[in-house]
Amino acid sequence: MKKKSSPIQEPVIAPEILELAKRASAATDKLRPAAKCTVCGGEGSTTLNDQLCWVCRRLKISAWRDSDIQMNVQE
Repeated sequence: MKKKSSPIQEPVIAPEILELAKRASAATDKLRPAAKCTVCGGEGSTTLNDQLCWVCRRLKISAWRDSDIQMNVQE
């Protein structure tokens, strides 16, 4: 049984575009200094203004919901 010769495959993405994508991803992969959470001192977010870690942010949102519910019940 003869082995079929496979046709030469051309790249799906042009090498120039692939190189540009690699350069762009390398430029965005630089490490940013981690901000400390203002409540617990853990690793906080550098993109948001409140600089809370995800746990303290969830607790803050939960506390807002609880206070909104209590204010509605009192009215």
